[in-house]
Amino acid sequence: MTRTGTTAPRTPLVVVGDALLDHDLCGHAERLAPDAPVPVVHDTRRSSRPGGAALAACLAAADGRPVTLVTALGTDPASAALRELLTGRVTLVEIPLAGSLSSKTRVLAGDRPLLRLDDGEGRAREATGEAQAAITAARGVLVADYGRGTADVLRDALCRTAAALVWDPHVRGGAPAPGARLVTPSAQEARVLARRLADGEGEPDGPAGLRTAARDARDLVRAWRVQAVAVTLGERGALLSRGETPLLVPTPAAAAGDPCGAGDRFAAAAAGLLADGAFTETAVQGAVHAATRYVAEGGARAVAAPAHRDHPGEPEPAPSDDSTADAVRTAARVRAAGRTVVAAGGCFDLLHAGHVALLQAARRAGDCLIVCVNSDGSVRRRKGDGRPLVPVADRVRVLRALECVDAVAVFDEDTPERLLADLRPHIWTKGGDYARTPLPEQSLVESWGGQVLLLPYLDGRSTTGLARRAALSPAAPRGPGG
Repeated sequence: MTRTGTTAPRTPLVVVGDALLDHDLCGHAERLAPDAPVPVVHDTRRSSRPGGAALAACLAAADGRPVTLVTALGTDPASAALRELLTGRVTLVEIPLAGSLSSKTRVLAGDRPLLRLDDGEGRAREATGEAQAAITAARGVLVADYGRGTADVLRDALCRTAAALVWDPHVRGGAPAPGARLVTPSAQEARVLARRLADGEGEPDGPAGLRTAARDARDLVRAWRVQAVAVTLGERGALLSRGETPLLVPTPAAAAGDPCGAGDRFAAAAAGLLADGAFTETAVQGAVHAATRYVAEGGARAVAAPAHRDHPGEPEPAPSDDSTADAVRTAARVRAAGRTVVAAGGCFDLLHAGHVALLQAARRAGDCLIVCVNSDGSVRRRKGDGRPLVPVADRVRVLRALECVDAVAVFDEDTPERLLADLRPHIWTKGGDYARTPLPEQSLVESWGGQVLLLPYLDGRSTTGLARRAALSPAAPRGPGG
């Protein structure tokens, strides 16, 4: 299949921080134990995955960029297990670990954590020349500080780096390097760190609202002498401050699920986008969208899940451009997490209110929305030589900026069947104006148990009508800017 809309290669990223080994024991809890008022968890399944800085590195690598992880590992069994989990995902640069690697085990009933067990108190012992050289050569650096010393022993190299530096702090770690492009504490972390700087007290004083988060972010920007602080607010999004009036970046949609690791997803996405040359505001918006998708796709447990295919014998799709590859990966992760993939399609030339209403309704039908867009050639064959009015690269960019859209894929055929076969959505949506029109893709979607849904369409909105009115309207006087 020919696809268009390729993008530039993504900038390599160096992740520096404390790796952890995470385990989940997942089961069902339907009764209390007879000898104590505690839930009985049965039918448990155990899974292991990278945690801490190692999770952040794997998430950055899943974005399609080369990643080097600089972290402390030892000779203990947990370190050996983590090395195996990281094989083939990231390039590993080790520094010595004193003690055993920290590991965390969660016991969950469904999606609800009941208990966490922590083992290992190992700390980074010293820097190495190889680790310092990796930081010096980097174009983008993410510090994922989990308070176990890796950032501390490499602080000199981090303070000297000319790379775009993002610092995800920890209440047990040191201050970020002065001049860092972005620091990404949670609201609770920002409260503890700001109080500590103000009066030496380190405990939060209750839930942080927007006013408190804005004040904490402002104080941290000034005290740390960093360029910006983005306080993550969970389902509310993030608050970005440069020390003055803050910018609130809301989440694109409600995402119910396991939020474990969402902060790592946020920091990894922001660091990658800044390394690619994005403005800080753009990077924070992209990071909020990435963290929301991460939770909707199953959170940290989906990181360890293999790519899922509904029919084991069928070949893996091989999309040729980055936007389509991202869409296929997103669909696979959502299916693997047992959640609902929704897809919608169209030309989306001159995006208007009717398009937006349709896409918002489609997103509410499931856990992620993938938009399938006709290429310029496909639009031309369908609409005539005067179309599209907007080239596909711009149409993709506008669609990806919508809060309700999780991914965009381009197809070059007249109809999207081949792309849908790669995505295999649970729901394929079309506007209500197709109610009396046979859909050629309906039988394909139903072949894997999918469903076609029609959604209400706002009357009187169309690209053709907009173009006709624009052509008939008198030209406005041109100002100095053209």
